[in-house]
Order: sequence, then C-alpha cells, then structure tokens
Amino acid sequence: KIIFEKQWFYLDNAIGHIYGTTFEVTSGGNLQPKQEVEETTTETKEAGTDNRNIVDDGKSQKLTHDDIKALKDKGIKGQEIVQQLIENSTTFRDKTEFAQDKYIKKKKKKYEAVITIVKPSTRILSTMYYAREPGKINHMRYDTLAQMLTLGNIHAGNKMIVMETCAGLVLGAVMERMGGYGSIIQMYPGGGPVRAATSCFGFPKPFFDNLHEFPLSKVQSLLSGTFSTETLPADPEENALLEEESNGLGEEKQNSLQETEEEPAPEAPMDINPAEEHDTMDINAEDVEFKENKEKENKESVREKQIKQWERRKKLKEAAALLREKNADGLIVASKFHPTPLLLSLLEFVAPSRPFVVYCQYKEPLLDCYTKLRERGGVINLKLSETWLRNYQVLPDRSHPKLTMSGGGGYLLSGITVLLEKGSPDPRNSEALKMEEPSSKRCKLQELPC
Repeated sequence: KIIFEKQWFYLDNAIGHIYGTTFEVTSGGNLQPKQEVEETTTETKEAGTDNRNIVDDGKSQKLTHDDIKALKDKGIKGQEIVQQLIENSTTFRDKTEFAQDKYIKKKKKKYEAVITIVKPSTRILSTMYYAREPGKINHMRYDTLAQMLTLGNIHAGNKMIVMETCAGLVLGAVMERMGGYGSIIQMYPGGGPVRAATSCFGFPKPFFDNLHEFPLSKVQSLLSGTFSTETLPADPEENALLEEESNGLGEEKQNSLQETEEEPAPEAPMDINPAEEHDTMDINAEDVEFKENKEKENKESVREKQIKQWERRKKLKEAAALLREKNADGLIVASKFHPTPLLLSLLEFVAPSRPFVVYCQYKEPLLDCYTKLRERGGVINLKLSETWLRNYQVLPDRSHPKLTMSGGGGYLLSGITVLLEKGSPDPRNSEALKMEEPSSKRCKLQELPC
C-alpha cells in the first residue's frame, strides 16, 4: 500500500506496463490504465471578457463538501465530479477563457486520481529533492547539478573521485552519466557512505561492480604511505556482538559454577514418581537443545560478521590501490564541510590536465578555496560561478516568466589541473620573469625609449 499526495493505492496492476503509462485509481485502490478520451470541441464555451466583477466570497459553489464526499462514495469518477462542480458554479461562465482553463486544471488535479509512473532520472530526482527536502542535498538546484556534470566532463570510461554529502544524489547522477563503464571512488565521512538517493535510480547490479568507497579519515595516511587495513576499526555491531557473546559465555560459566556450588550434598534417597522423573528429563533435554541451537546461531553470526569485515577490507584495499595510481580523470566535491582542505588533499589523486568541480551553498568558503589554489599553483582556468534560473510558462497567448523564482542554487568553483613541478623558480621573482620572457619580447623592451 502506497500513500502519495493524499492518495493511497496498490502497485500490483502496474507490473508489466511500460514507463510513462497513466493509471486511474479505482475505489479499491487498484490501478487500471487510463483510456484516452478525445475531448469534443464542437460546443463553444461561454466566457466573460474580464474577471473584475467576480468576488471570491466562497458562495459561488452550490455543492458542499458533504455533497462531494457523497459523490465519491457512490464511485463517481473524478471527471464527472469536475463536470458537476463546473455546472454548480455561479461564476464559471463569467470568467475569461484562460481563467476557466485554470479552474478546470485545478479541480482535475484535486479530484481526478490519475497517476503516471515514470522512469527515475537525475532530472526528476534532483527536482523532487530540491522541491521537498532541499536540506538533504545542501540546497543544490537541479541546474547547478547539470553544470557540475558538464564542467566535470563526466562520460563513460572515466575514473572519477566523488566526495559528496547530498544523500547520494551527485553519485547517482555521475553513475547515470557514465552508464556503468569506468570506475568511481566515493569518499565518505563517518562510518559509511550514504546512498539513499542512489538507490532510487534503480541501477542494475553491474553498475555497482566498479563503485568503490574510501573513508576520508584514511586519506592523509594514504598520502603519507602509512595506510594499512589492519588499523581498520571493526563495525559497532561486531563489537557489540563480541561483547554480548563474551558476556554470555561468562554468565554461562558463572551460572554453571554457581549451580555446582549450590548443589546440595547427597542425602537419603527420596522416593521419586516415574512420571515426574520423565517430565524433568524432557525439560533438561529441551534446555540442552536450546543451548546448542543458541551456540550454533552465535557461531554462524560471528562467521557472517567475519566474512563481511573481510569483504570490507578487500574493497578498501582495491579503492586504495586505485587512489595510489594518482591518475583520476576528474574530481567532484559537493559537501557540507569546508571545501579547502578537502580539495587540496584530494587533488593529489587527480592526473594533470583533468577538470575538478567544487559545489558550496555559500560563496565565502569557495573564495577562500580560490585564494589557496592560486597560492598553491598547479591549476588553471579557475572560475567561480553562480547559475541564474528563471522558469517560464509557455502557453498560447500567455507565455510569461513565472512570478516566483529561485533565489539561489549555490556556487561552483571549477578548474583544470596542471603538473605542479616542485622546486620551480618563484614566478614573483623579477630575474625569473626576465629569463622566462621570449627573446623577441626582451629586445622590444630594451629598444623602448625611457
């Protein structure tokens, strides 16, 4: 059972239909494909010249809320309810043709239970996140994400480094653009990568074969050459499980010791009923079987945890081997953290003549990052930009910019890496500048009169 926009339904009947199919929600919550009905335009609509005499006092509609509810309970379709609302409106005929279309569209949206199932894509998911939960994606607007993919030169066969805290939306966009070809290394803070939005794309399993993850806490050790997977901390669940097992074994030992201590000394033989003896034997057998099953389950869970930890370390070694090559084809950073330390450390893994893009909701951190990159060198074509977006309504005789528009979708810092030669002469030195100038330019400078 799915609840969406105050409407509940079941998706059982949607299986087997292609994406883009429009369904009607029946009274039982089942979906059935909507039949295309051609609207007859033979009747000429009665419309007013303007809306100046129409007063919104709430008395123009004769049907009450209870009447509409009764119509719904009878099983009348939304299209018929809209038609009755039009017939019972006293001001509908006085409205202009544009106002009438707007009224019908509004009522159809409210009363017609029509659902279209579409294939998930970057555009749809980014629009949805920005409209409903912009905080989860650091208020990244959909056009800003499109600019990031373009400036980052994302295409199939790339080897990309992605550092993001946008619920996996940027990672999913990069994976969609690459189409399952190439490799992606996701850098993540904390205990593990977040891929809530990535799972919404519905990628096939082969897409995840070349997806690697690497913790940010290990970047400095990897750069310094002291990285080792042996120092990888175990999962909190594993620690808790091991503690529980150790506590449980300790408790069992203590209980067995207490039982042996508390056992009374053998006294005079007591008369025992055979039925009672049989019952006690059954209970003891059940206790032994229960303990054996529990120990078996604990051993299996420990083995599963060990396998998971081994797989995690194996994946970490593979990601570290890819990063050590330092030949990544691009870098995408979109996180809630300050971009300067992230970018300066991750640029070490990017090959020369490759693009990088950094997103931030605010301008000031990127200005600081811009200054630090200029001082450091090794980058060219640095640009700090903001995309301006305005939506337009495009309809016959009424195309115009929409009155409401987005105030801002964040800022982007982009550039291209170049080979940074260590020990090169300081370009601020005049002697170095003089030596680097072409001979023709030096001759012209010397010939100029004072």
